[in-house]
Amino acid sequence: MRILIYIAALLSLGLVNFTSLANAQELKIGFVNTDRVFKEAAPAMRSQKKLQEEFAPRDQEIKSVNAKAQEVKSKLEKDGLTMTESGKRALESELARLSREIQRLQREFREELNLRKQEELKVILQIANDEIDKIAKEERYDLILQEAVYRSDRVDITDKVIEALKDD
Repeated sequence: MRILIYIAALLSLGLVNFTSLANAQELKIGFVNTDRVFKEAAPAMRSQKKLQEEFAPRDQEIKSVNAKAQEVKSKLEKDGLTMTESGKRALESELARLSREIQRLQREFREELNLRKQEELKVILQIANDEIDKIAKEERYDLILQEAVYRSDRVDITDKVIEALKDD
């Protein structure tokens, strides 16, 4: 979008005209689907595995606390009618505490996971951009886009980028 605005501005200023573009060498344009790179490239897969391993213990902790809460809830439902009032209140209090703890753990888990994902995506994007730059220079691209409203499969070089990232 910015490129179109930029070209339109140049045209309106008379700095670029179509006759000079027609006489010029044909532009070589490429497109990279960054979403696919983030999902399919080797560094992205390694990053995903690393995050899963890093956050697995915390996920297990949440599941453990959730299981405790389920036990307390089952006990309350099963024995609630026959329990003393103080015993029943103690279980209700314990269930409420466990529910708050689960919510806190889940919130912290999501926040920290999102932060770590963003950090990993920045690294992957830098690696991918370096590889895209190499491809652009080697194959003499004039322009490579990472976002486009429309692009032809003819200009899509995502597979080349993903393949090049296998070696990293």
